[in-house]
Amino acid sequence: MCLLGGYMYNETDYKPFIELKNVSFSYGTKPILQDISLSIPQGKLVAIMGGSGCGKTTLLRLLSGQVKPQSGSVWVDGCEVNRLSDRDLLALRRRLGMLFQFGALFTDLNVFENVAFPLREHTQLPEAMIRDLVLMKLQAVGLRGTANLMPSQLSGGMSRRVALARAIALDPALMLYDEPFTGLDPIALGTIAVLIRRLNDALKTTAVMVTHDVHVSLNILDYVYFIAEGRIVAQGTPHEVRVSTDPFVRQFVQGEADGPVRLHYPAADYAAELGLKQ
Repeated sequence: MCLLGGYMYNETDYKPFIELKNVSFSYGTKPILQDISLSIPQGKLVAIMGGSGCGKTTLLRLLSGQVKPQSGSVWVDGCEVNRLSDRDLLALRRRLGMLFQFGALFTDLNVFENVAFPLREHTQLPEAMIRDLVLMKLQAVGLRGTANLMPSQLSGGMSRRVALARAIALDPALMLYDEPFTGLDPIALGTIAVLIRRLNDALKTTAVMVTHDVHVSLNILDYVYFIAEGRIVAQGTPHEVRVSTDPFVRQFVQGEADGPVRLHYPAADYAAELGLKQ
């Protein structure tokens, strides 16, 4: 038996939907991820947490095939993403939904047309069916009444919910969330969090969320990986994270200014630099 995300699986039945195997990635000579390995089972909502610049968003780019690792392999639903042809990669991306940090709605299209966009681009469905599907997705996020509004007429929280409706328009097998709670007021943040959890359960989607929002996220997640300096430094279920005595986890969860992640950037001796030390 193996334990992952707080759930028990028979090893003979367990088939991870996502696997990173010894993945390393650099931008030029700057290493971003170093020998990362992780596994996410189908239907689970898993977060990647860590400080700015630690490689969280790069991990999402690897999963979607936007970049390829210098070493190691990236697997999604049995496909080695970094070895797919352009045609097969496009097919994989059709099964992927993405909620961007600030929604990224098309400003010249109304709410209905924003949600309809992926359906028009990737299917040959008749217009009547597209209409029904769009209204269904908007109903799922509580915004069916906004169908004829323009993005400029929406609040920040409403825009994010419309973007979520668009992201699930094709019932994706994999959802990627890039800082979905950024810039939201507490009510809008709580609403988006609840919707993400409910929709994940309803669609049986596997989801990876990059987020800095620890306290709200821990209420909806199945599992968390912490990354620092390009490596996984801690992991666990929400309960394990809350009670962890690991110094990095405690500093991140409590928002402490100093700890394993230092307040002061490495520098020469201060007194010597001021000329006070002979």
